[in-house]
Formats: sequence, C-alpha cells, structure tokens
Amino acid sequence: MTAYDAIVLAGGAARRLGGADKPGLRVGGRSLLDRVLAVCVGAGTTVVVGGRRPTRRPVVWTREVPQGGGPLAALDAGVRQTDGEMVLVLSADLPFLAEETVRTLLAAAGTGAWEGAMCTDPEGRDQPLVAAYRAEPLRRELALLATEHGSLAGLPLRLLTAEMEMARVEAGPHASFDCDTWEDLAAARARIREHGTVLDEWITAVKNELGIELDVDTDVLLDLARDAAHGVARPAAPLTTFLVGFAAAAASKGKSPEAAAEAVAEAADKAAALALRWAEETEAGRETGTP
Repeated sequence: MTAYDAIVLAGGAARRLGGADKPGLRVGGRSLLDRVLAVCVGAGTTVVVGGRRPTRRPVVWTREVPQGGGPLAALDAGVRQTDGEMVLVLSADLPFLAEETVRTLLAAAGTGAWEGAMCTDPEGRDQPLVAAYRAEPLRRELALLATEHGSLAGLPLRLLTAEMEMARVEAGPHASFDCDTWEDLAAARARIREHGTVLDEWITAVKNELGIELDVDTDVLLDLARDAAHGVARPAAPLTTFLVGFAAAAASKGKSPEAAAEAVAEAADKAAALALRWAEETEAGRETGTP
C-alpha cells in the first residue's frame, strides 16, 4: 500500500449534538475517534487535530489556530506535523469507514495526474474529509487560500477542492456516514447490532480493547468457537473467552504463573467492561438524545 501520513480532524463545536464531545461518543463500545484511528493504522505519522484525550494507539496532537477556526485551519495545522508525500484526511466521526476504502483512496490519489481522491456519498456529494491528497498540491492550495483571504479561519472546505484535480471514489453507502446528530448516532449503534454484522463488530471491539492483532479469518474463528463450545447457537461468549485467553497468553509469555493469572484477570476485566459499554449503548438507544 502507498506510504502515507494521516490527519484526523477531531475538533468542532458539535452544535447539532448540543456541544457533546463527539469524538468520544461510542459506537460498539469504541469511541468514534478510535474507530477512525483503527483504519489508518498503516500511516507513518497520525496527527489528530483537536483536544487531547486517551486513544488506543499513539498519535501526534495539535490544534488549529485560532481554536474553532474551522476545517481548513485544522487541516493546515495537521499538515504542518507531517512530512509524507501522501496525506489521508479524515473526520473523527466515521463509524463505518473501512481499511479497504482507505486503500482505494490512496491508490486513486497516486494514479496519473490526480492531486488527490475523495469519496462521494450515495447522493453524489463530495466528501473532502474522507480523502487522500498528494501533500505538495495540498500545501500549495492551503497557502494560496491563506494569502488570498488573509486567514484560513472560517473558510469552507469546498474552496480547497475546487482548485484541485481530484478523483472521485464511490465507496458504498456507509463509508462516509458520519454522526452529526443523536439520530445518526442511534442509527450507527443499531446498524452494528444487525444480524449480519454484530459478531464481526464484537470481535473487532474485543481485539481493540485487549490490544491484540489476530490475523485469522472471522468465519474460521467462529467455527472454532462453536466447536469448542459443543455447537452452541450463540458463539459470542466462547469466542470472547478464546480472545481473552489469547491476550493473556501473549501478555504473560515467559512470566511467572502469578503474572499469568494477573494477565487473565486483567483481560477478563477489560472484556467485561466492554460488554457493559455495549449494554449502556443499547439502553441509550431507547432514548434518542442521550450519549
């Protein structure tokens, strides 16, 4: 895959959410920000523009000048922290963005004379915060806009992409779905609990919570879990037990039996806390307008 840096814009006032901490809102037990960070794990440098907060993996933090200056000011602040030839730019509220979409954007942006590539939503609207840009033309346009307008603060994103040669990528109905309202958040939480996606979501959430990488086909893993549990109809519990054991074994390798027992207890506690967060989301989903 093309080498790249990533910039995640995690500021903004979230007015349609009543000023809530949008990047920290959870879908499937994971914050929106962590879900986005998980799909750009291949970045050389990942910059988050916004207020500092705990994240599941290390990032570089910065803020736009002035704070609250809008997406172009935030993007400019992020670009100043990168040195790669390709820059992936994402908003922090994309619960269903997939690594496959990231790869597609990077490949399209690196093809021919294009200066970048961005997703379009199902209505055909450009999504410049689900995009990959070549760094040199991105820096050029930001500098030109700053000179022309005296500042990037308050300028709309469309001014940036209007002057760039951008490829368009149709990435499906959910790639650019963002959570701007409580209704959007409720819809996202409901979708991950649909029959065809809930187990994949749970596996990903547990792996993320336990900090493990397990490169095994999901269907194979589920089959193994069912076999181990003598064909139970609902394999989430034995599957979680397997993942807890895997994480504990990795954490306690070469250590004493006491340390191994502590690793098991810690992993089990993390999985239990994740399950409680899922339950809280389900309860909150019954009351639109709550986090």
